[in-house]
Amino acid sequence: MRTACPPPPLAGRMTPDQLQQAVRDGQIDTVVVCMTDLQGRLIGKRLTARFFVDTGFAPQMFCDYLLATDMEMTLVDGFEASSWSRGYGDLALVPDMNTLRAVPWLPGTAIVLADVTDQHGKPLAHSPRQILKHQLDRLAALGVEADMAAEYEFYLFNMSFEEARAVGYRALKPASWYPQDGHVFQSSKDEPVIRRIRNLMDQADIPIEGSKAEWSAGQQEINLQYCEALEMADRLALYKNGCKEIAQQNNQAVSFMAKLDDSLAGSSFHIHLSLRDRVNGRAVFLDEQRPLAMSRAFEHFLAGALEHAPAATYFWAPYINSYRRFRAGTFAPTRIAWSVDNRTTSFRVLGSGRSLRFECRVPGADVNPYLAFAALLAAGLAGLEAQLSLPPAFNGDCYQSGVPSIPVSLPAALAQLESSTVFGTAFGVDVIRHYLHCGRWEWAQSEAGVTDWERIRYFERV
Repeated sequence: MRTACPPPPLAGRMTPDQLQQAVRDGQIDTVVVCMTDLQGRLIGKRLTARFFVDTGFAPQMFCDYLLATDMEMTLVDGFEASSWSRGYGDLALVPDMNTLRAVPWLPGTAIVLADVTDQHGKPLAHSPRQILKHQLDRLAALGVEADMAAEYEFYLFNMSFEEARAVGYRALKPASWYPQDGHVFQSSKDEPVIRRIRNLMDQADIPIEGSKAEWSAGQQEINLQYCEALEMADRLALYKNGCKEIAQQNNQAVSFMAKLDDSLAGSSFHIHLSLRDRVNGRAVFLDEQRPLAMSRAFEHFLAGALEHAPAATYFWAPYINSYRRFRAGTFAPTRIAWSVDNRTTSFRVLGSGRSLRFECRVPGADVNPYLAFAALLAAGLAGLEAQLSLPPAFNGDCYQSGVPSIPVSLPAALAQLESSTVFGTAFGVDVIRHYLHCGRWEWAQSEAGVTDWERIRYFERV
């Protein structure tokens, strides 16, 4: 007799009923319930799948400090929403079952993203996913939905995360040793892990367009297919975490730092955005009768993105390292202007017909995708509501122009955000105070640290 082959592992989107059946069949034994923290990392807990099903997919309680910490999980004083004086109470992770999917690279595991509420079910306004949902609600009130995509770049290393840490993140072993932009031979060498990422993401219902070797040694780009904005942010959060998990399984490491080294290209998070009518699906940005086929709504929205880019920059460049990426002649923007397909500007108009859109080139790969999307939408909505006029498209080398610059440091970006009434209105004053405090803490921590640059420069010669 021939032995029956075991069923293939589950992968991709699941309904609650399908999850219950998979638990009964023994195919799923673990469910990860998670949110993103302020930094964009997945934070949550692993539940036995039986318990998750038996409790009716109930919210999971967590300490509220998890939306008030820095990269080191420090208990940061001074947050209004979470503190010793408030007793560090609970928040609730309410599973959004529309995000439920089986994870093909983790055996017997499903994952579900959660909205964050207080103990009484009130959404927490400073939760990154809630901030994005609020901006999408504002669009919906105008009868419009946003389609978005983003290009995550990262570095791949022929060593594990543990090995990289053991050498102090020096003398790293990138996946190649020479500039490799578009080199098929190099991408063939990277296929053992990059192919797994592409295919496993596809199986997890995170559709991939393709991958390529990027410019610097070891740099990679894997592009996701565009979709509705909240769904895209969810996919990006899962994708980034998944890239790390899959690389670790291959005894390799990846890094999404915005600027890994001053001799290497920065890693970006270029955002592509278009709007469509909620009822008939019409492309809101398209008007074939106008110059460049750009509708007036497109012009107003892009004008808002330009006008309020300085205030949005903190959400596109949240760390000290983020600002190392803004260097002339590196394909990272330094000045705030728009163009038609000119990579020296911070905003680019691309496509034709229904694919007409614009690209925001300011964010780096270190962003929280929910916050980066929300900031772009809030800026654009401000331009739409005020019917701002779009300045002429920029031609030439924007690096060498007199166009206003992107904030040059984290303190400069925080000052722009603090002075913005637009963002105070769009996100809420309390929410802005929360993120200003987060950014100022990050800056203070950097000021207190002694860097390798200082030791090399001053150890012997002062």
